[in-house]
Amino acid sequence: MMTVAPDRFTGFVAIDWSGAHGTTHPGIQVALCRSGNAAPMIVTPPGRAWSREAVAEWLLARADEPWLIGFDFSFSAPFVTRGAHLPGDRPTADARALWAYVDDSSDDPDLGARSFLEARRGTHFYFGAADGRKADFLHWRTCEIATDGARKPSTVYDAIGASQVAKASFAGMRLLRRLDGRLAIWPFDPVPPSGAVVVEIYTAIAARDAGRPKGRSKMRSADALDEALTALGSEPHDPLGRYDDHSTDAILTSAWLRTTATRADLWHPLGLTRHVAQTEGWTFGVS
Repeated sequence: MMTVAPDRFTGFVAIDWSGAHGTTHPGIQVALCRSGNAAPMIVTPPGRAWSREAVAEWLLARADEPWLIGFDFSFSAPFVTRGAHLPGDRPTADARALWAYVDDSSDDPDLGARSFLEARRGTHFYFGAADGRKADFLHWRTCEIATDGARKPSTVYDAIGASQVAKASFAGMRLLRRLDGRLAIWPFDPVPPSGAVVVEIYTAIAARDAGRPKGRSKMRSADALDEALTALGSEPHDPLGRYDDHSTDAILTSAWLRTTATRADLWHPLGLTRHVAQTEGWTFGVS
């Protein structure tokens, strides 16, 4: 079994992502911390706000850094239970084929994927009551039902709601295609001996590990964020101009990655077979 050495990673990045239409996204926040116990810092975007393309460029320029980088979107779609990501659509044998299909089929600006989803509205993606019963669209990946039989509240086929799970994830797949071959993307790639590694995160897991009650994972004050950071062995954070969910989620999850980066059970969860790894991927933190 692969083990991650204590000094394998020296930087820990958490990125709160967005699938919103447009070319700049205040909802994208990037937090970075180093080894030790200093609190993560928000990384200043190159412009008024991050674009998805700017995030890709920022990471590609740091591909050789010994960093663990987490994104909070689903890296693939369910495959195992139905034998396809998009049954009846063009076959995609693994997640990389899905990334290529989404990227080649989307002409949205800034790595967006709204056109891909809208072209499949009512067939694969649920946008509202006109599409039929929402329950017919809800399918989960293996990692999303691996813990106590509980499911994530939404799936990648759900294209409505404030979280916009589908839009964020399919836009993210376009990003992964840009990063593929330049940065290791776990679990599709093994963890290499050096360089950056990208993993899928679910910020609610970090919040629960930091003592936040179930259903109250969001932190909207300095005190709430510092209490959670303290639970993860981190020093208090530098004050923020605004305590929005995107910034606090990124800061806390960056600190959480630092505390969990060497946990063998998170790199080798029980349900992560090779088939699951290549077709569906896995959320780091689900064991």
